[in-house]
Amino acid sequence: MKIDQGHLTQKAIELLQQLISIPSFSGEEDKTGDAIENWLRGFGVETQRQFNNIYAFNKHFDESKPTLLLNSHHDTVKPNSAYTKDPFLPHVEDGKLYGLGSNDAGGCLVSLLATFVHFYKQENLSHNIIMAATAEEENAGKKSLRALLPILPSIEVAVVGEPTLMNLAIAEKGLIVFDAVVEGTPSHAAHPNGNNSIYNTIEVLDWFKNCSFEKESEALGKVKLTVTQINAGNQHNVVPAKVDLVVDVRVNDRYSNKEITDILEKEAPCKMTPRSLRLNSSAIDPNHDLVKSGIGLGRNTYGSPTLSDQAALSCQSVKLGPGDSTRSHSADEFIYVNEIEEGIDLYIKILSGFLIGT
Repeated sequence: MKIDQGHLTQKAIELLQQLISIPSFSGEEDKTGDAIENWLRGFGVETQRQFNNIYAFNKHFDESKPTLLLNSHHDTVKPNSAYTKDPFLPHVEDGKLYGLGSNDAGGCLVSLLATFVHFYKQENLSHNIIMAATAEEENAGKKSLRALLPILPSIEVAVVGEPTLMNLAIAEKGLIVFDAVVEGTPSHAAHPNGNNSIYNTIEVLDWFKNCSFEKESEALGKVKLTVTQINAGNQHNVVPAKVDLVVDVRVNDRYSNKEITDILEKEAPCKMTPRSLRLNSSAIDPNHDLVKSGIGLGRNTYGSPTLSDQAALSCQSVKLGPGDSTRSHSADEFIYVNEIEEGIDLYIKILSGFLIGT
């Protein structure tokens, strides 16, 4: 029997209110995991669990078919000091549902869960569906989607639920954080020193400021390099031996993280050490049937500068969800109730076009 979409939407909104009321900082998502499991089981869905990652397969899963992954996260950052409302008290004012994690990414998560339930018992779909409500996205933790992927079947394409105003982010920049060191000769400040590490840093900073990479992406533009931290010295009368910098590099889909690292290690005028190469850029073919289904419903496509669990995926993926990315991690976070209603409706229509052809 087909589940009424209005009823499903109302239950999804109620689940989001429940999730908001439960603190679920990265690594502490056990109680929200329980709530998600219970919600899915209430619709007759068989769930599985790895750590605080909750996942399920559509009822008529067929190993001969390709698989679509629906993924969003149920962890949150900690509320910042500018909050004027209780971050764990879900309430609606002027059509806005307030609460920590409402926009990032609770609205996306419950909308995808409702969408999965809509398709759960349907037969003759072109793809299998796996729903994964995952943990530790905000800190790219070891028990996040990265831990779950190795035990899942092969995935052909994925929808990652993040707030995009229900437009399709068909590419997402990767990230490399570098620790850079500018060296010099330590000395007493009273004596001449032609190799002052702090003065040496002036030329290095200028090099970073003017650094550019040749290959530009149609969806993501240029690679963006930004010096974000600088630290040196601990006494007023001592020239330090080195200056430590932190360099944030947002990588487009024309380079791998390793390629960018090789370039910078060879050409930068200081020592550079990447912290990790695992957060690569991601993309989907603009002519993919999933993208065409969204475009056919009037949705726009764009390249996203922000990072998500797409970075963990090796398959083609699109970032798509209700809510606005500019509200994420903000004080008094909220999502419009009608954004969730629209999100569920559009998710179902976009996936119907892709899975059924209607």
